[in-house]
Order: sequence, then C-alpha cells, then structure tokens
Amino acid sequence: MKTSSPQPPPRHCAAFTLVEIMIVVVIIGLLATMAIPAFQRVQLASRTNRAINDFRVFSQAFETYATQNGGWPPNAGTGVVPTGMSGDFKTSVWQGKTSLGGRWNWDRNLGSVHAGISVVNFTTSDAQLTIIDAKLDDGDLSAGTFQKVSANRVTYILEQ
Repeated sequence: MKTSSPQPPPRHCAAFTLVEIMIVVVIIGLLATMAIPAFQRVQLASRTNRAINDFRVFSQAFETYATQNGGWPPNAGTGVVPTGMSGDFKTSVWQGKTSLGGRWNWDRNLGSVHAGISVVNFTTSDAQLTIIDAKLDDGDLSAGTFQKVSANRVTYILEQ
C-alpha cells in the first residue's frame, strides 16, 4: 500500500500587482499636483517678503547716512554701492541680484525723485509688485512712495 504524501501548498510570490502599482503612481501624482502650486505660492511670498525687507533695510541705511552727513550720498550706478555707505550696509546684497530679478540702484535727482532706491531690469510680474506696494505703501504702482517709474524700473522714494 502506497501512501501518498501530501503536496506542499502552492507558493505565492510576495509582489505587487500592476493595478496596485498604478494606484500608488496615481496617488503620488495627485499629491504632487496639490503640492506644487502650494510650493510656488510659498516661493512667491518668500521673494516678496525678502524684497520688502531689503527695501526697508536699505532705506534705513540711506536715511541714517543722510542724518549723519546732512544729505544723501551721490548717485551711483546699478549695483554700485554709493560713496560713503558702509557699516551696517549689506554690500553683498546690494551688489547681487534682487529677489525681484533685477539689480539695486541708488537714484539721486532722477526725474521727480530727489532720492530713491530702485530695482532696475526686474523680471517679476506687476501682480507681485502690486503686492509689495500694498505692504510698503498704498497698493497703487503709479502713486505713493513705491512706484513703477518705467517699464524696467521700480523705485522706493525716500524724498520727492
């Protein structure tokens, strides 16, 4: 009499099915779709806040200079630190590219502006400039202390 030995149970491979993998990919895609716009909003807010902070820091430095020296420093070229500006002045920031995409410029007696801090050749949108204007001034780029004075220049006016 021959006894039959029991057959071992069939082996199942521990692997993911194609459907499971596709579900995971779809979920990751949905999460990325929601995260990317939020990340872009945070980046825009960061650039906006940095520009506002830089305008405030630089305006304080120029006003301190004017108080100590009885007048504004002489005009300087784009990215050039005006003569006599030193101490707490953020030279490396002034000489570098701004968070708005352009370069810093000290304007003295430029048109109707007697003294102002400008960003020349900016690459940001008018919508972002309006947000900056609303936080610094009145939200109107054509009036007030923060103005878009030409197609490639915005100025924070210290004295008109």
